[in-house]
Amino acid sequence: MLTVVAWIVVFGVLVAVHELGHYLVAKGFGMQVDEYSLGFGPRLLKVSSATTEYSLRLIPLGGYVRLAGMDGEPSGNPDYYPNRPRWQRFLVIFAGPVMNMVLAFILFALLFGPIGVPTATTTIAHLMPHYPAQTAGLQAGDRVLAIDGHPVHSGTALSQAISHHARQMIRVTVARHGRMLTYAVRAKLDTHVKPHQYLIGIQLGMKVVHLGFGKSIATGVAQTVAMTGAWFKALFLLVTGQSRFDLMGPIGIAVTVGQAAHQGWADLFMLAAALSANLGLFNILPVPVLDGSKLWLIIIEGIRRKAMDPERENMIHLVGMAFLLVFVVFVTYHDLVHYLHLG
Repeated sequence: MLTVVAWIVVFGVLVAVHELGHYLVAKGFGMQVDEYSLGFGPRLLKVSSATTEYSLRLIPLGGYVRLAGMDGEPSGNPDYYPNRPRWQRFLVIFAGPVMNMVLAFILFALLFGPIGVPTATTTIAHLMPHYPAQTAGLQAGDRVLAIDGHPVHSGTALSQAISHHARQMIRVTVARHGRMLTYAVRAKLDTHVKPHQYLIGIQLGMKVVHLGFGKSIATGVAQTVAMTGAWFKALFLLVTGQSRFDLMGPIGIAVTVGQAAHQGWADLFMLAAALSANLGLFNILPVPVLDGSKLWLIIIEGIRRKAMDPERENMIHLVGMAFLLVFVVFVTYHDLVHYLHLG
């Protein structure tokens, strides 16, 4: 039940923010917005203002903002979307993906600030049986001070130091009950994890770290930028055939969101931020129906100095919708095979 609720809430927020971007910019330019809808299918709830209808619909798999004139109905009304300058229409469409990136940044900033990030310490919480650390004499509660004489001040630095010295004897210096002790440990190749890793068999304690306001803002920006770069790199490797196709569909996302919700707020916020960034970036792809195709059509219109025939544009989006539905069915089947072990 938690998985379903978490998935609906997370996906609902991502879609609501995305559509809010379109809505706010369109309203800001004085365009007529006929409907702001969350979900598809039969309407569950409707609230109407003088100019806009706000709807909540049954199927929580998306949403939309319906701008007057966007479906191709002819009108000389200056408030209709097609009658506005290209740069305004471009910004209205681009605002959706931008809002998802902004949401990712906000979630990351909240995660690194008020919520806090679980961070590994240098204190050994548990020793794995029959691994080198236990055999060498290390104990739970030992605080690792140095690896091969080089001080380590964080769990990340400790893990990296062990990895860098994996194929040789490692001198691990620890503090125990006020004494400093050094043990010689040789890492063991563990083939049960992927990718295979050299481990000495220690599990580190965790603490929640809260960054200050300015630092959390800067880290949120940095994390969003890093994720954007990683996304474009992964897309490049996929297009050039250097990596295999491995996308997660609706079922996989729902399962992952449910797992994050069970693990705590930090994991859920981290995943929601990643999903928001991915949703924004995915939407700028030049695929019919997605925002990216609409942006490209506006650019082409600017180059041709002539608007595309509405019927032709609608046909492009119709073909794109069919392609997208086939794609969703494909990744859903992929999820079913993976999670239900049908293959």
